[in-house]
Amino acid sequence: MAEQPVRVLACGDVEGRLTALFNRVQTIQKKAGQFDLLLCVGEFFGTTPEAEAEWQQYKTGAKKAPIHTYILGAASQETVKSFPSADGCELADNITYLGRRGVFTGVSGLQIAYVSGREALQEPAPAHCYTSKDLSALVAPLTSSSKFRGVDILLTSQWPRGVWHYGNNPEVNTKFCGSSSVATLADKLKPRYHFAALEGAHYERLPYRNHVILQENAQHVSRFIALAIVNNPAKKKYLYAFNIIPMKTMDPSELVKQPQDVTENPYRCPTKDKTDKLKTGFSTTEEEEEPGQQFFFDLSKKQGGGGGFRGRGRKRHSDGDGRGRDQQRDGGDEHHQGQPKQPRRPPQASGPCWFCLASPQVEKHLVISIGTHCYLALAKGSLTPHHMLILPIGHYQSVVELSSEVVLEMDKYKSALKSFYKSKGERCVLFERNYKSQHLQLQVVPVPLDRCTTEDIKEAFMVQAQEQQMELMEIPQHTDLKQIAPPGTPYFYVELDSGEKLYYRIQKHFPLQFGREVLASEALLNIPTRADWRECKQSREEEEESCKQLRDIFQPFDFAWED
Repeated sequence: MAEQPVRVLACGDVEGRLTALFNRVQTIQKKAGQFDLLLCVGEFFGTTPEAEAEWQQYKTGAKKAPIHTYILGAASQETVKSFPSADGCELADNITYLGRRGVFTGVSGLQIAYVSGREALQEPAPAHCYTSKDLSALVAPLTSSSKFRGVDILLTSQWPRGVWHYGNNPEVNTKFCGSSSVATLADKLKPRYHFAALEGAHYERLPYRNHVILQENAQHVSRFIALAIVNNPAKKKYLYAFNIIPMKTMDPSELVKQPQDVTENPYRCPTKDKTDKLKTGFSTTEEEEEPGQQFFFDLSKKQGGGGGFRGRGRKRHSDGDGRGRDQQRDGGDEHHQGQPKQPRRPPQASGPCWFCLASPQVEKHLVISIGTHCYLALAKGSLTPHHMLILPIGHYQSVVELSSEVVLEMDKYKSALKSFYKSKGERCVLFERNYKSQHLQLQVVPVPLDRCTTEDIKEAFMVQAQEQQMELMEIPQHTDLKQIAPPGTPYFYVELDSGEKLYYRIQKHFPLQFGREVLASEALLNIPTRADWRECKQSREEEEESCKQLRDIFQPFDFAWED
């Protein structure tokens, strides 16, 4: 069966002219049929009172974007206030902020890399700027794979410096245009399409090669397209429509076909621009504290959700029944509708994420509390009535990939839960399985104090691991998990209420329900029939009632609560 192309619209600086943009999109869709997504580069928000009033209509739901719209972050200090945080999130129905930088992989397999804002010219970097560290953290995890050929789409607000070399000339002042770091980024990521804005100009560069003729095997070509401002009086092009079959599903011989007008690679041009690049370029091997990737998805299915949730004085609403289409499940304590099977390759999101709070697939009625970087949810098919999950709001695969501010808030949730369970006469056990999972889920299970001691819990994990030919290692109390498990390492991890930590580096196979099986065993909770989460599922009504009760009793311990 022939692969279905993804139908994409790309747009330049919107500058708050949302109604003009969406009216134009609707006109196009009436003529050409429905598109799957709209990607906006450059400055999305405006700074005038009119632009603010227009945005409020979308924010409140009075108006709705007619297409799944993904936007980049602020490109100036004036618009920083329009973004609630540096992490990606849903800003309004059908309008998602991708985040500071990362990779968004669609259901179709379409891979989109993105960087928000402008290059920082000073330290510390202003909120609307990215640093060389950001770019390294984006590039390194992608290019470290031997299978990496490039990304389908790259979104940046700034132009790449020197993109016009060997090609047609743009109508901009090339002396001051673009960033050398974006040029290095484009050279390393080899996007099939690269979109940028901020210059108020429309420029479609001739396609360029990503290989050296006669010296390297043929590779796909790249196309750079800069787009103008929405509704500009000069009628310069600001919307670009195209169909694209994801690289991962394309026939390799089709992918590398070279068009007639292809040119040499502009970023390998031996000019004085190279010195700029060396000055401001970035290394892809430097160590970063920031996670390498954050993933969002092609949310092209009808979506919805339950009520709104409290935290940090704001409400987040979902918009229908919160469930995506059924997918084959992989096991694990999910509080969502299912988990797609993972292909055997380096960790990378391959479909909708059931745990990213901005994703329509998330079952938001299970959310108990929302902080700034993390949220708390009732585990779907919970082992006990108060079994919860601590999850990052952004897409991180494991604890070792978290940035420092996310770790701090996760620790605050751990402390709050320990106090909560203590008030109920319980101690808590935390565990994480970084294997066949695409979004970090820190399981938190309470165990009544009168059932067993911490030593009993530790022994049960050790003994049952040995029975399955696995050796759990005890980590010294002040040793960080990051020191023994580099990002990408599959592992199982347990944290006891005494502060003791157990770790197993997963070799080949691992029983997905192991954490639950140990806790449900006779030695501990003695509820062996509840070891598999799928046997413990409730109806949606029962889940909503359980969550309502849990929210109410947890509220006095919830640091994120604000009236």
